[in-house]
Amino acid sequence: MTARVIIIGGGVSGLATAYDLKCQGHEVVVLERQHAAGGNAVSERLDGFLIEHGPSTMNAALPAGADFSRELGLDATRCDLGDGVRRRYLVGGGRLHGIATGPLGFLTSPYLSPAARLRVLAEFAVPTRRAEQEESVMAFCARRFGDEFARRVIDPLVAGIYAGRASEASVSAVFPKLVELEREYGSISRAVVSRRRGGGRMPGSRLFSWQSGMASLPDALAQRLGRAVRTGVTVRRVVPRGCGFRVEAGAAGALDADAVVIATQPHVAAQLLAHADPIGADAAGRIQAPPLAVVFLGYDRRQVAHPLDGLGFLTPEDEGRDLLGAQFPSTMFPGRAPAGFVAVAGYIGGARAPDLARLPAADLIALARAEFGDLIGASGDPVVARVRHWPVGIPQYGLGHGALADDLNAAGQRRPGLFVTGNYLAGPSVASCLTAARATAAGVSAHLGTNRDNVAADRVLAR
Repeated sequence: MTARVIIIGGGVSGLATAYDLKCQGHEVVVLERQHAAGGNAVSERLDGFLIEHGPSTMNAALPAGADFSRELGLDATRCDLGDGVRRRYLVGGGRLHGIATGPLGFLTSPYLSPAARLRVLAEFAVPTRRAEQEESVMAFCARRFGDEFARRVIDPLVAGIYAGRASEASVSAVFPKLVELEREYGSISRAVVSRRRGGGRMPGSRLFSWQSGMASLPDALAQRLGRAVRTGVTVRRVVPRGCGFRVEAGAAGALDADAVVIATQPHVAAQLLAHADPIGADAAGRIQAPPLAVVFLGYDRRQVAHPLDGLGFLTPEDEGRDLLGAQFPSTMFPGRAPAGFVAVAGYIGGARAPDLARLPAADLIALARAEFGDLIGASGDPVVARVRHWPVGIPQYGLGHGALADDLNAAGQRRPGLFVTGNYLAGPSVASCLTAARATAAGVSAHLGTNRDNVAADRVLAR
């Protein structure tokens, strides 16, 4: 007898969990309140441009991304990062600074002051911190590498990945590897040298996508799941019922399940967990996800003075810019702009300036045009302009986030058969979500296997 699983949320996390469970022979139903599955992975073709309104890359350093690409038959359309990405750019003193992508890039670039570069080199001599109190990313990196490096390099990096502030983000949640390396080697620099001497490599980012963009992934997952995906269904409550659950979905009726996976945004998860797991509901409700806006502009190549020879640029908060950062999509991957044209995408809002992300589209386009005009020499009217408002943006991994994630991951211990997965647990990247989804599916499958007899008995009693 096949157990039944209801997955609430048809984004990448929910679809990937459902796909794995279906491959293992389990009956699954995915309930998605929007009229199309896919969540934040939204790709749009317009006048020869490919616009990524949400995530734009997959990190191949995490094997789950490559595994799903292969299993879903997407490798034929896979595209790796373009050869045009040669430098990384940061805003400093009102202009872009190009920094070599090698390990010594920051030490040879004038972006940091001579004193700051010497301080980075002195990281070998910084004593290991023994206190158990949680540190912010800013505090950790300032302690190990110096205040200027933390402000000018790490803070914009956190803004680029999380749309957050390094002073508010937990280093153990955002960069757990750095904490482990300090604990194991006593120094991040010493860890790098030791691993290189031993033939190992530090974790890196090897980015890829697909010819039709990141939406290719949820589209392929939804196609494999077929009628198991039901869109336009809003779940109201999840109520424990015997050895399983009743999922109340308003006009769509009620469904009974042996296991439930909640794969929604954190504020929705908090509502759904209220009756089934108050501890998990409280944890989910504490995770903030400030609004974010994405502004995509397409230009004739002759309108942009900058070579655009990088992924994009990041902006330290003390520069006072409206853009958190930007990407150069037409440099990153082929087919993102027609021949003779280029594409740029700016990110606005997040934890730094949530109110900016709520501005009307016309105001955001004007803001982005001014910033791009100043920083990359973009002039004249763009040939394409698109804005995507995300009222709920990227979850913030603040101080204490590890405890919140532990509470959510333990939902199944307090209420067997209840699982939570999503981009607010193990990292916001698509590859991290796929990794977490695969682990969630394994946990659900194990629960169904050990709980099968109890479920059968419960169904007999229910009759």
